[in-house]
Amino acid sequence: MQASKINLLFKNDVGFYLLTALLLIAVSFLAFVCESFSQKIICILITGYFAVLLLKKYATSLKLVLILVSLFIGVITLNKREVSFELTEQSQIKIYPDQVHVKDDYLTGIGHFQRGKILISGKVTSEQEKDLKKGLPLIISQIKGECGEIEPATNIGEFDYQNYYAAKGIIQKIKYSTCNLRVMRSNSVLTNLHKIRFDLQNYFQKMPQLLGFFASELILGENNAQENQEILNNYRDLGVIHLLSISGLHVGLYVLIISTICFYLKMTDEEAFLCCCIVLLLGIFLSYGQAGFVRASLTYFLGKICKFKGYRVAGIDILGLACILHIIFVPRLFMMAGAILSYLLAEGLQLTNKFGKMSQSILLNVLLTPLLLFYFYQVNFLTVLFNLMVVPYFNWVVMPIAFANVLLFGFTKKLAPFFEQVLELGEKAIGNLSNTKLGLLTFGKINWWQCLILILLTVLLIIALREKTEWKINKKKLSCSLIGTYFLFFSMIHFPLRGQVTFIDVGQGDSILITTPFPRRAYMIDTGGKLNFSGKKMTPQINRITIPFLKSLGISTLDGVFVSHQDADHVGDLGPLLEQIYVKRLFMAKGLINNTSFQKRLNGRVKHTKLIELLAEMQVKEPQIKFNVVYPYQPGEGKNEDSLSLFFRVANKNWLFTGDLGQDGEKEIMQKSNLSVVYFKLGHHGSKTSSNPDFLRAIHPQKVFISAGRKNRFGHPHQETLTTLSEQQIPWVSTQDCGMISWYYGGMQKPKFSYFLKRGKR
Repeated sequence: MQASKINLLFKNDVGFYLLTALLLIAVSFLAFVCESFSQKIICILITGYFAVLLLKKYATSLKLVLILVSLFIGVITLNKREVSFELTEQSQIKIYPDQVHVKDDYLTGIGHFQRGKILISGKVTSEQEKDLKKGLPLIISQIKGECGEIEPATNIGEFDYQNYYAAKGIIQKIKYSTCNLRVMRSNSVLTNLHKIRFDLQNYFQKMPQLLGFFASELILGENNAQENQEILNNYRDLGVIHLLSISGLHVGLYVLIISTICFYLKMTDEEAFLCCCIVLLLGIFLSYGQAGFVRASLTYFLGKICKFKGYRVAGIDILGLACILHIIFVPRLFMMAGAILSYLLAEGLQLTNKFGKMSQSILLNVLLTPLLLFYFYQVNFLTVLFNLMVVPYFNWVVMPIAFANVLLFGFTKKLAPFFEQVLELGEKAIGNLSNTKLGLLTFGKINWWQCLILILLTVLLIIALREKTEWKINKKKLSCSLIGTYFLFFSMIHFPLRGQVTFIDVGQGDSILITTPFPRRAYMIDTGGKLNFSGKKMTPQINRITIPFLKSLGISTLDGVFVSHQDADHVGDLGPLLEQIYVKRLFMAKGLINNTSFQKRLNGRVKHTKLIELLAEMQVKEPQIKFNVVYPYQPGEGKNEDSLSLFFRVANKNWLFTGDLGQDGEKEIMQKSNLSVVYFKLGHHGSKTSSNPDFLRAIHPQKVFISAGRKNRFGHPHQETLTTLSEQQIPWVSTQDCGMISWYYGGMQKPKFSYFLKRGKR
């Protein structure tokens, strides 16, 4: 009976499990990923296509297909039943110390309640921190705080944490003010595994920076992004970021080491396989089930079982069966970019296994390019060359040193400084290579259907190239079609027919992007910046908001940046912007350049940027737009009352931006200028100190915009200002409610507004 079940599972029909896996993937996309009507229609058509193929080619296995599909639909149904956490006096949350992080007396991480998981954050006392350091599971009770949904991304290009955690089955977060924390005594296997992981985290933290970083990446699949962001950026820009992911390379290494040890111990193949299984299962837990590692482990398990049982199963079907098992246990698997990239790469390896190494490497990079453009908006044309340079260094220097240090650091720390110096030299060379930006192209974000078209064309090309006989579709024409499609999509992004005025949601701050239709020019008013009340070094928020947004538009150069005044929430991220984006000209109100704090923001960052000072009644004339300066009239020091104020006209609409200018400045503008304004960015984030009622009455805007942070400590926008707007019947919208607010014009279309969050529009 058992043998017949195994025979049913391991079928010899080539392509059966691959097609079945593709069918289940399409169903999972339909259940968890597709949002728009067009996406659902396309996904239904793809699902139907795979179903018809299975019905025609493998009619005898229809029963097994129905069983797998029914099982998967059942799993999806159970998974979509969202379990909400309700905060009551009796609520309890269990946390494992390896799943939380404490810094500056503040805890963040993942907690577990009776039927699910939840993000948790809050202050910890010194006593509670001592309990956390014991590495034992803890129970949080008597919780007082706020519980709600994880906030989504609010800007184009911004990483969506709501979607990221939803893929892990986490939909809520709780921020507590006070709680009771007690140690839960437990000797379960799960508790001991979490304790091992916690001990490894502490062990790696004691190592020098690079050694700890690589050990944590290669074994735990995690890193401190804030401290090691430069390394991650270097590997990403060179197109070799995959080296830092736990995947098939590491599975192969573990299997090789364990098999070698077992060979010398004269163990049988079955015993060696069992040892490998134990280590790989431990590795899956330690890496929190990282998709690439699970995929490679499952492929190894299934391949070995087939070998032992004498079943001849094609490599593509081993991969397909691994995918089926993986997606049944993790139905939201393909909500994660890492999983999609991992399985596509594995399938690409199967499709290109008949090519030489160089040809295979080129084809694999071409296959992955659509996804890289969809998720990261840039690609490096020299990735194949950089792989040839960096992969040997990583395989023969980084990995041996990292693993050797893991084994030796507990016995002697004398070798660690030497190991660290070797890695420092290697990473410095990689950093220098990355800084050249050789081969790096900011392509821009392609949408889902463009990504799908490019992947399909690439797969067809690979299949056509690997066929021994002449294929129906001409290979040369197919190659030209692929290149032409890339050129078309590139042109659509870089030579747009429409311009935009976009209020970037930078929280409590201002940042506005203005672009013109082809030939595109791009300008920015202020950069935003996090108000830092702690005085501690923080990662610039521009790295997660504005830079990805600009890259998604294919923008790597700004024709001009206008600085309104000195405040951090307006120009705090100017320095990081100048480091990452080429700015041709930097405009500011006269006198600001003498401000010492502002000078510090520019130090060493404006070698190729022209600095231009402005005063009222001056103009900045550009090919398709003319910026009129309406304030200040006298040089100042960069304070609120000196805010650079701009007036311009595009598509027959007048816009006015006044930074944080107060009511006195507004009155002066009103006295010296006769402005008719259609759209107005409300002064000082809607503070009662700005936007005088008489000034609003004089310019009489059709709509005003407020850029302010959610639940900001200043209470912006103030009720007095909102009352004034209501009395004058002036509609308003805020980034607090709408996220990014964009106004598009040109392209023979009627100008229109687009709100990133579909709520709060007035």
